[in-house]
This record gives sequence, C-alpha cells and structure tokens, in this order.
Amino acid sequence: MDHQERIVKTTAVGGAWSEAWTGFWEARSVREKTLLTWGGAVLALAIGWSVLWQPASDGRARLRESLPGMQRELAQMTAEADESRALAGAAASVAPGGQALKDALTASLSDHALTAAQVQLIGATVQVQMKNASFAAWTAWLDDVRKQFKVQVVEAHVSALKADGQVDITASLQPANTR
Repeated sequence: MDHQERIVKTTAVGGAWSEAWTGFWEARSVREKTLLTWGGAVLALAIGWSVLWQPASDGRARLRESLPGMQRELAQMTAEADESRALAGAAASVAPGGQALKDALTASLSDHALTAAQVQLIGATVQVQMKNASFAAWTAWLDDVRKQFKVQVVEAHVSALKADGQVDITASLQPANTR
C-alpha cells in the first residue's frame, strides 16, 4: 500500500465518522440539539470532577493532615543524626587505656585468630608477645587496632624465623594521646 492509498483510506474512515455524525446531528431538532449540548457539558463536568478534581482534592487534604507528623519525624531524625555525629566524634577521640585497653587488645587478637599471644599491662603500655606468628596477620591486626582503638606502637622487636612469613614479635602499644 503506498502513501496516497493510506491517505485515501484514512480520509475515508475519518470521513465516514464525520458523515455519520453530521447525519445524526442534522436529524435532531433544535430542542434535542440544545439538550444534547447541555447534557454533554454536564457529563464532561461530572467526569472532570470525578476523575480529575476530586482525587486531587482528597490527596491534597490527606497530605495537609499528614504534613505536621512528617515534619515532626524529620525534626526528630535531624536531631538524632546531629546527636549521632556528635557522639561519633566524641567516641573517635576517646581511646581506651589501662586494663580496658589490655582487654580490648586481647579480644581483638582472638577475633583475628592470633590466640597464642601473651598480653601484659605495664603501666600505661600494653605489651604483646607472639611466637611463630604470621607477619601478615600481625600487621593486619596492628592496622585494625591502630584505627579502632587509637593506639600507637611505642616499641617493637620482630625476629624473622626460618619459615617464610613467620616471626617472633614483642610490641609495646599505648593510646595515641599518651606521651
């Protein structure tokens, strides 16, 4: 089908509808035309009201009712977020010391499967001794406790063993804010 045939068929279909409507409309009296026009207008208004205006009005009323509650929730969440930020900053600046640091380091060694370690508290310093330990596992643990507990290595003695990656370690750790 070429372009001109499609135009003719489209016009024929559109023309058929147009002719049918014109025939229907011309057959009506003036009174019937007036009633159909007003009836169509009222029907259009009723459909517009029920499909467009009423749902929008109901939704707006629901939003207006729920807005104060949502604003209270937002204020509460904002306050909690501010408190969380303040507490995170305070927690980050407080490092455990003394027995609390020794207990935290002992627990952390267990979490990292470095159970053969001996941990001693000497003043404000915690001394960690390990025999035949994996150097990679020890450095990973040390990096973790440095970040988590804010400790620094004051002194360390590391002796390499014959097996690759295995070492004997003695390290003294203390809170980073201690001098």
